[in-house]
Amino acid sequence: MRKIRKGDDVVVITGKDKGRRGLVLRMLDDGHLLVEGVNKVKKHMKPNPAKGVAGGIVEKEMPLDISNIALFNPATQKADRVGIKVLEDGRKVRYFKSNGEVLDA
Repeated sequence: MRKIRKGDDVVVITGKDKGRRGLVLRMLDDGHLLVEGVNKVKKHMKPNPAKGVAGGIVEKEMPLDISNIALFNPATQKADRVGIKVLEDGRKVRYFKSNGEVLDA
């Protein structure tokens, strides 16, 4: 079970975008993920008439390492660490380490 999943609200804790929030758009298999509106770069695109792609400078999100982000805790309004515990009925759930609140209902 992963501690951070697609659709989670996360906060960047290190790097040039430190403190910015966004939703996880996509998880990549090598420990990286794409966060909406974070780590944007300008990429020079060559035009490709066969695919209908216009050339120019495009702004796009680049992957962040999973160690550089933390889940946003709405109760404390801060970034928080996440743990995994097993409930009495055998289900695994994620919870915030600071207040013990369970994420997955």
